[in-house]
Amino acid sequence: MRPASKTARLDAIRQLVEQGQVTSQQQLVKLLNLQGIEVTQATLSRDLEELGAAKIRYPDGALAYWIPDAADQGLLGAAAVSMGSPSEPNKTDSYLTRVLTGLITSVKRAGNLLVVRTPSGAAQYAASAFDRQPLPGVLGTIAGDDTVLIIAADDAAAEERSAWLLNLTSSQAEKPET
Repeated sequence: MRPASKTARLDAIRQLVEQGQVTSQQQLVKLLNLQGIEVTQATLSRDLEELGAAKIRYPDGALAYWIPDAADQGLLGAAAVSMGSPSEPNKTDSYLTRVLTGLITSVKRAGNLLVVRTPSGAAQYAASAFDRQPLPGVLGTIAGDDTVLIIAADDAAAEERSAWLLNLTSSQAEKPET
């Protein structure tokens, strides 16, 4: 059972597309309905756009949806979303802001390491969000129950990611809900 949230719906869409050839939005609506997720075609269309979905031709000739993951984004070259600087928002910032809002309670830096605190049980979810996006200067993450360890390539990258993460989650907290 999934919560009735946009984040859960986006995750379900990603999983369904990864599991098999989804050739139409109608098919995807039916698959989501089977999981107890009610969605309109208009909402699904916006969700697919937000996920960066595209239709590609598979070896068997079928046209089906494909959603790039973080590794794929590195292969897309100019089409990949770059992180930019901490003050330049972009699609990746938007995704991470949406996912991480309310999850990050503190960020502390120790050399090239960032210790990111979350409420109990949320660290795996937050680490997954980091792992799905290309983060320049970040080598990887490790998650516990309420702590995510982000390993940066060097001290400068850790300092930049720390400022970026605090800016990202703080600026969203100050904006009114629309």
